[in-house]
Amino acid sequence: MKNIISSLLISIILLPIGVKAQDWPKEITSAQNGWTITIYQPQPESFSGNKLSGRAAVSIRKSSDAEPIFGAIFFDAMLSTDKDSRTALLESLKVTNSKFPGVEDQTTMDRLSSSIEADAPNWNLEISLDQLVASIKQENAAQGEDQFNNSAPKILYRNKPTELVILDGEPKIQNDKDLDADRVINSPYLIFKEGNQWNMYTGGSWYKSNAVTSGWTPNKNLSDKVKAIDVQVKKQEKDNNKGKDQTTTPQETDIVVSTVPAELLQTNGEPDFKSVQGTSLLYVDNTPNEIFKDINSQKTYVLLAGRWYQSSSMNGPWEYVAADKLPGDFAKIPEGSPKDAVLASVAGTDAAEEAKMDAQIPQTAKVDRKTATVKVNYDGKPRFKSIEGTSLQLAENSNVTVMKDADGKYFALENGVWFTSGSENGPWAVANERPKDVDKIPANSSAYNSKYVYVYDVTPDYVYMGYTPGYMGSYIYGPTVVYGTGFYYAPWYGAYYYPRPITWGFGFNYNPWMGWSMGFGFNYGFMHFGFAFGGHYPYYGGYWGCNAYRPPYRPPYYTGGYYGHNHITHYGNTNITINNNITINNRNNIYRNQAGVSTRNINRQGGNGISNQPTNRPATATAITAPGATTTTARPANTNRNNVYADHNGNIYQRDNKGNWNQRNNQNKSWQPASHAANPNVSNMNRESYMRDRGAARTSNYNQYRSSGVNNRGGGGMNRGGGARRR
Repeated sequence: MKNIISSLLISIILLPIGVKAQDWPKEITSAQNGWTITIYQPQPESFSGNKLSGRAAVSIRKSSDAEPIFGAIFFDAMLSTDKDSRTALLESLKVTNSKFPGVEDQTTMDRLSSSIEADAPNWNLEISLDQLVASIKQENAAQGEDQFNNSAPKILYRNKPTELVILDGEPKIQNDKDLDADRVINSPYLIFKEGNQWNMYTGGSWYKSNAVTSGWTPNKNLSDKVKAIDVQVKKQEKDNNKGKDQTTTPQETDIVVSTVPAELLQTNGEPDFKSVQGTSLLYVDNTPNEIFKDINSQKTYVLLAGRWYQSSSMNGPWEYVAADKLPGDFAKIPEGSPKDAVLASVAGTDAAEEAKMDAQIPQTAKVDRKTATVKVNYDGKPRFKSIEGTSLQLAENSNVTVMKDADGKYFALENGVWFTSGSENGPWAVANERPKDVDKIPANSSAYNSKYVYVYDVTPDYVYMGYTPGYMGSYIYGPTVVYGTGFYYAPWYGAYYYPRPITWGFGFNYNPWMGWSMGFGFNYGFMHFGFAFGGHYPYYGGYWGCNAYRPPYRPPYYTGGYYGHNHITHYGNTNITINNNITINNRNNIYRNQAGVSTRNINRQGGNGISNQPTNRPATATAITAPGATTTTARPANTNRNNVYADHNGNIYQRDNKGNWNQRNNQNKSWQPASHAANPNVSNMNRESYMRDRGAARTSNYNQYRSSGVNNRGGGGMNRGGGARRR
C-alpha cells in the first residue's frame, strides 16, 4: 500500500464530530475483585483462519475515585462472525501477556496481570468487521496465486436501455407441469412457450418472440394463461418485499440474448463524460456500468466482475488489464466521490487492501451433529470424474457437491457444511474434517469454491465450521478481489439440469459492505427474477455456487460514496421500496435459518482443541471457554474518546484533539509529550490512528446505509435452488 500516512494527513482525516467508533472503549467489572477494566479498541497483529492475535490498551481502576493504571494486553481469540450485520465476537479470548510500564512493585504487577488474565476468557467483546478489516496490517493480506481465466467475455454495447438475458448454452427445453408449458430450463429467467409464441418475464415486464434467442418485443396483449402466471409472479414479488407492493415503474427495454458468457455495456443515449476530480480521467455518467476514459491515452476502461478491460472503442475489441497496470490516476479517484467504488479494484489503494482482508474473514457457525442433515440426489447412477492435480473425484450428476477421496470416503458439501459417509448414497454425518487435497483443487474445476469452507473445531456434539467469501465466488486475485474464476463450467444435463457457478452475464459489482452484487442495467431486475411455481423452487440454484446464496442486487441509480467521510446517497430515486428491512434476504450469512446450524454462539464447552487454522486437520490448539463459565457483557465506557493505543512493547500512547501524542507515565500517573524525534514509535501510532479512524468511518457509513431504509439484497427470495427436471 502507498505510504500516505503523514502527520498532516492524519490531522485531516479524523472521525467526524458526533460519530461513535462502535462504542469503544468498553468497560467490564472484574469478577475477581470488582475492579473496573477499560478495554480500548483492539489492535490486530495477525489473522489466520478464524484466529485473531493482537494487543489492546487497557486501564484498571481499583475504585471509582482511584487513578487508572494503564497497560497493554496481548491476546489470542477466535472470531465468531455475522457478515450480515458485519460484526464479530472475540470469543475464547486468551491473554498471552500483559504489561504495565512503570509499575515496579512486583506484587502489584502480578495482581494486575492475574486479574486481567483470569477475567478475559469470559469477556463478551464485539467488534465491527469494518473496524477489523481496516485495522489489520496489510502484510496479513494474502495474494491470490491460483490461475484464473481473465480473457474478456463477449462484451456488447448499446446506447439505449437494454437487458442482457443469459442462457447456459443453447436453449434447453422441458415441459413444466406446473406451468403446463414448455420452458427454457437453462436460464434463471422465466421463459416459456404458449402455442407458437415464447413469453419472457423480466424487469417487471412481459416480452414475446417467435424464437428464444432473438426477436423479443414488449407484449402488450397478454393471453389468459400469461395473465394467470402474471398474478402468481406479482404475488411472489410482493411476498419478497415484506408484503408491500412494488413502488417502481418497470421500464421496457430492448432484449439481447446470449448463449455464451457475455456482459452488456449500455448508456442512455450517447456517452455523457464527466471529469474525475484531480485526475486525467473521465467517467460515463449516463450508465449503470463502470466506464472510464483516460484522456492521456484516449483508451476506454471498463470494470467487469472486478477485472479491468481496455479498448479504443466502446465496441471493442477489449483487452484485459491487470489491476496493477492501470494508469496511475485510477488510484487518485477521491474517496467519497461518485466513482469511489472502483477503488477496491485498483491495486495499492486502501480500499483494495481492505477488500482483500474482508475476503479472508470467515462466516462462522456451530453445526449440530444430531440435527444437521443433507439430501444428496444423483441423476441416475453416480458418475465421478477425477479432479486434476488432486487425489479426489467429483460427482458430475449430483444436486450438491460430492467428492470421493483416495481411501473411498465420500464428502458432501451443502451450504457451507461438510458431511461425510462411507457410501456414495449415505447415510451422511457431519464431518470432522475436510477432504484431503481440497486445497489443491484448481480454478478450472467447478468444485473450486469448496476449498473455501473450513472445519475449525470439533466437540462431541458440535463441529465448528466456516466459509470465506470465496465459497460464494469472491476471490483474491493478485492485488485485488475479483468475482468468479472466469472459467466456464459445463452444467450437467440428464433427466435433471444442474447449473454450475458463473462469472459473466449478471453485471457483478463490488462494494465494501455487501460484497458482490448483481446489476440489471436500467431496471430493478432482482424484484422480477427467479420464480417458483406449484411449490417448487426456482431453477437458478447453483449459478452462484451454493444453493442458499442469492447475490445482492445493485439498483441502477448508484452514485458512489462508499469510502471516506463524505458519505453520500447511493440511490438517486428516493421513492424506491426494496426490502426495507436489511435483515430480509441477506445472503452473506448462508447459515442463517439452516436446520441444525447456528451462528454467533460463544460458549464452546468440551472442545477437543482441533484447530482454527483453515487446513484439513490443524494442529494448533485453541482456547476453549471453560464449562460453566459466565460471560461478562462489556458495556460502553464513560468516555467517548477512543484515542488510547499500545505499542509492541506495551507502552501506552494517547492522541489529543490536535493530533499530538502523549505517553502514559504510571509512576506519576500523568501523560507526557512524546516527540516524534525522540520516539520512533509515534510514526507507528500515526498509522494505527489512521486505520482506526478509517474503520470508524467505514462503520459509520455502513450504519447510515442500513438505517436509510434501502436494502439491495437479492435474488428471488428463496432459500434453496436445485436442478430442473428435463422430462
